[in-house]
Amino acid sequence: RMSHEIRTPLNAVLGMDEMILRESTESVIKEYATDIQTAGRTLLTIINDILDLNKIEAGKMEVVSASYDVFGMVDDISNMIKFRAEDKGLTFHVNISKDIPSKLWGDDVKIRQVLMNLLTNAVKYTPSGQVWFRVNLVKKVEQAIGEYAILRFEVEDTGIGIKPEDRKKLFSEFERIEEERNRNIEGTGLGMPITMKMLSLMDSELKVESEYGKGSVFSFDLWQKIVDEVSQGEDENKTSS
Repeated sequence: RMSHEIRTPLNAVLGMDEMILRESTESVIKEYATDIQTAGRTLLTIINDILDLNKIEAGKMEVVSASYDVFGMVDDISNMIKFRAEDKGLTFHVNISKDIPSKLWGDDVKIRQVLMNLLTNAVKYTPSGQVWFRVNLVKKVEQAIGEYAILRFEVEDTGIGIKPEDRKKLFSEFERIEEERNRNIEGTGLGMPITMKMLSLMDSELKVESEYGKGSVFSFDLWQKIVDEVSQGEDENKTSS
């Protein structure tokens, strides 16, 4: 109820602002409206993060599984991240293994949110260079209730990296790494804790490898029940810059 009451007026503000951007012909008014849009979207992201965290901590967030197309999911996420990477002049690589079954059973909404958090961070904290998004099949496992695919999702960047002493801050709520150095990068410090808790709900965990000043690799494995064995046929490799 509270989440609905918080979001509704803000969505109304953003909706009316969108009308101003569409209909106004005055450059100064459009400039003000663009600033409102940017600030409003940032505020909505913060509200959504806080509500998600509260829902998780209250034990009210559940895994809701359904059949989904893994290749379609990866394509959707890649298209959204590609433009952010291009805006910063980064090269964005996408690699998905050909032997992954096309239809799986899992909570693709949460998987998307986790991957968007990781990829958005990779782009935000990479001043120059490259970002990789990889999805590979580790193996298939026969169970009494069906066959499962173990997938490995991996996000790598050539960004600023993380100092060993800052690793704990990465997963602490409302904490940001090197606040002074990263003061111009937007964020609440909630994305990674939410990511960790969502992965825990899906019986997974985030692994981090990082070298300060050179980049980081974030990865996690997921067990997903196979719905359709048909695979893509060939490895899908995309690069944009």
